Amino acid sequence: MKDILNRLAEIVGEEHVSNQPEEIFYYARDPGLMPPHNPDYVVLPRTSEQVQKIVLLAKEEKIPLVPMGAGMALTGLIIPLKGGIVIDMKRMNRILEVNEKARYAIVEGGTSQGALKAYLEKHYPRLRHSVPDAPATATIAANVVIHGQGRLTQQYGFNSDMVSGLEVVLPSGKICKIGSSSLSSAWFSKGAPLPDLSGLFLGWFGTTGIITKVALKLYPRKRFRDVDVFVTDSEELVPEMVYELTHTEMAEDINVFSQPLPMIFKDNHHITIFITGDTDEELEFKRKMIWDALDPYIKSKDGGFMGVPPTMKPTFLDMPQRSVSRFADVKKGGGFEYSGPIILVEKYPQCTGKIRELASKYDLAYSAMARIIGRGHCMMFGFAFTFNRSDPGMMERTRKALSEVSEFVLEMGGVFWKPTVDEQKMALNKMDPNTLSILRMIKENLDPYGIMNPGNWEVA
Repeated sequence: MKDILNRLAEIVGEEHVSNQPEEIFYYARDPGLMPPHNPDYVVLPRTSEQVQKIVLLAKEEKIPLVPMGAGMALTGLIIPLKGGIVIDMKRMNRILEVNEKARYAIVEGGTSQGALKAYLEKHYPRLRHSVPDAPATATIAANVVIHGQGRLTQQYGFNSDMVSGLEVVLPSGKICKIGSSSLSSAWFSKGAPLPDLSGLFLGWFGTTGIITKVALKLYPRKRFRDVDVFVTDSEELVPEMVYELTHTEMAEDINVFSQPLPMIFKDNHHITIFITGDTDEELEFKRKMIWDALDPYIKSKDGGFMGVPPTMKPTFLDMPQRSVSRFADVKKGGGFEYSGPIILVEKYPQCTGKIRELASKYDLAYSAMARIIGRGHCMMFGFAFTFNRSDPGMMERTRKALSEVSEFVLEMGGVFWKPTVDEQKMALNKMDPNTLSILRMIKENLDPYGIMNPGNWEVA
């Protein structure tokens, strides 16, 4: 064991590798409900070549590897279930290139969302990327690996759809470029017109390789951004309202939330509609289109626009929204987890009914939030519960509630998003057997020794 530590130190330097208990403790857990499991070593590489050498060492010694961004996925995806080496990517945080005209940025695998956001605001104020509702320390590579969502999801889809190139260290130790970068110095496409190999890595949770560089599409940053909130107490009409809104193609982002507290929100469903424009005229044109689309529901008294006072607007317009983090500590003790299945928009009423049922059954504080993906092609529905980590009973009730959510999701035809290990097993058991055989073939060929984040997507 000491020999492994020394060999890692030779790769990254003594100050960037550890097996000390106080540091192992930190890397054994995430903020969610999964029990901790200690790694044997933690290492912080600085270059792709150092990652390559670590992988070659792990391959030689058959040691598990777990790549880690900021560790905020909540569902145990970076907990080292079989020990081994956690590769903390935070030192690989450089922004390597911004191509303003082609609208893409190339960043290293540990670059945070906040770093890219601040860099663009300073140097390229007319460009932006899709920022997820996670703390600013969340990393870009980790977000796309879990098919993350952000503030442009409604227009363009999952954040993984916005990837335009990858550099990956394979389990064999080879460094591979994916997309146009495999032929060119330009990183403008992750696939087309070439065969799209990015799917071998996106969504796999680090079980097929370690992403060391990401090219991400950038989008116009408009001068103005505003929000309207449409309120209805008829949850069965929410899918219709979302359809009309997405049909206008005027909104940058559309979210729906419902929660019991504060009392102003009780029994209502709030559709938050974000619009952008370079002029007041553009903003008002989009607002008029949106208001006209919802006018029939106003006339039928099924809903109406809520006045958003100036003091409340910053809360809605935060990117990322800090209100999400505040909800995470409602019960104090720092406990928060949510299941965010991808579902058809028409399933919204069933989901809101289910979360109310579970909150009552298990005596839990809850919040429901749905994010529209694409032009209403689907939505993420967040079954969110907060708990106190010093209260084992509350934690167990939350586990039971989320377990029921998992069963409910499959019953209604949903697909798990950033699934826990148990949810991964449920998905694999239900999956078309021919699809499963393709996944098995990919995993066995890319990672024959099973060293990459073992315990996740175990298809063998």
